[in-house]
Amino acid sequence: MKKYVAEFIGTFVLTFIACGMASFTGGLQGLGSLLGISVAFGLTIVAMAYSVGNVSGCHINPAVSLAMLVSKRMTVVDFLGYIIAQFAGAIVAGFAMFGVANTISSDLKKQFLSMYGIDLAGLGTNGYGDSSFLQVSLIGALVVEAVLTCVFVFAILGVTSKVEYQSVAGLVIGLTLTLVHLFGIPFTGTGVNPARSFGPALVKAVLGSDTTALSQVWVFIVAPLVGALVAAGLYALISSEPKVKTVEAVVAEDAEDDASNAEKSEDAEDDASNAEKSEDAE
Repeated sequence: MKKYVAEFIGTFVLTFIACGMASFTGGLQGLGSLLGISVAFGLTIVAMAYSVGNVSGCHINPAVSLAMLVSKRMTVVDFLGYIIAQFAGAIVAGFAMFGVANTISSDLKKQFLSMYGIDLAGLGTNGYGDSSFLQVSLIGALVVEAVLTCVFVFAILGVTSKVEYQSVAGLVIGLTLTLVHLFGIPFTGTGVNPARSFGPALVKAVLGSDTTALSQVWVFIVAPLVGALVAAGLYALISSEPKVKTVEAVVAEDAEDDASNAEKSEDAEDDASNAEKSEDAE
């Protein structure tokens, strides 16, 4: 249960802090800027990796958990528990962001929306078409999300594959998330995380009466999951090496063979001795 709580907390923090910064600072065109928002996502992952990582592994992303499942690094039961915790954390974070958005001056929100086209209560949702800075198409959004998720998950699988990488794993993962955001924000806002995309979109539809993000959120669920599966397959392909026997292993096998042969020789000698005794008795 502790690891599920850890996943809930980690996903909540990622969604509330990083998506909150993207929303409350005006997004790509606002105070946060492309670099600022990207770094916010990266730093949040780093913070969570070194706080809840020792409890749950700090997946805080259904795409990462799926890759771990198919890579046989977690059980189906844990996978389902992680998914529920991650989506719950993102949804609660969405409600929390909406509550904070309501404390912002309504006049200021209207001013930013009319003058700059910036929605300070956007909740950091993802989108394509008119919801995209570059107005990327549906196909473009699918490709960008799948490829970026593949890159992100591929890095995670690699850096978590060996114990000696543990001390730097959080930094590598955080920097990789920063990298994919630097590329993807102008296209889709960069989802690469179904839970982080779904939570704010759901809340915006339920409380904000704007269903655009929710109607498009399937892209940010399907594409990242496909990207994660591809990443898991690629990593399995390059990491599956034929087993080469070490000198120690060869020596150990030779010793076992010698011992086995010695036992057989002793058994043969005993049989011969018994045969001779039997003949003498006759």
